[in-house]
Amino acid sequence: MKPIELQRKTAETAIELTFSAYGHGNAKIDTGCGFLDHMLTLFTRHGGFDISLLCTGDTHVDDHHTTEDIGICLGRAVAEAAGDKKGLNRYGSMILPMDEALILSAVDLSGRGMLVADLQIPTEKVGSFDTELVKEFFIAFAREARLTLHIRQLAGSNSHHIIEGVFKSVAHSLATALAENKALEGAVLSTKGVL
Repeated sequence: MKPIELQRKTAETAIELTFSAYGHGNAKIDTGCGFLDHMLTLFTRHGGFDISLLCTGDTHVDDHHTTEDIGICLGRAVAEAAGDKKGLNRYGSMILPMDEALILSAVDLSGRGMLVADLQIPTEKVGSFDTELVKEFFIAFAREARLTLHIRQLAGSNSHHIIEGVFKSVAHSLATALAENKALEGAVLSTKGVL
């Protein structure tokens, strides 16, 4: 499948994204936010995606617009990669341990953008990154990818470990949902016939 290329420019951010859902885990990420770079690099590797991402944003204000707008772009790329969802697993889930943190995620390429998240991140920041932006990222991502995403923290006391577990778990769940299911013989996994 040809890589998906997206550009998005607003008064707050300028984003260039190339996304391959079926890649080798190669990341070239520069968001202007070191912690977000780290999380997206992990996401790329654990999902087996290839992502090239350059964002210039108003990080002199804070990281909110950058984080949300990257979620928007990445979600749109995933929606395009999923296409009509014919022959895809549709569902994926993962319970992922990250040291003392344990994160459950589940994905449904449902066509209905929704996030249900139950996270108790103990600090307001990791470095300069506002931890409340984790949820903002995944709200934007799920909405634009048109998928249902559940994230639940089962254990964890270290903010970095919790957030890292989230990005890794979601990557694995998404990769499973996007994988080909040969038993479907090109059909959509739905009694409706479409998603």
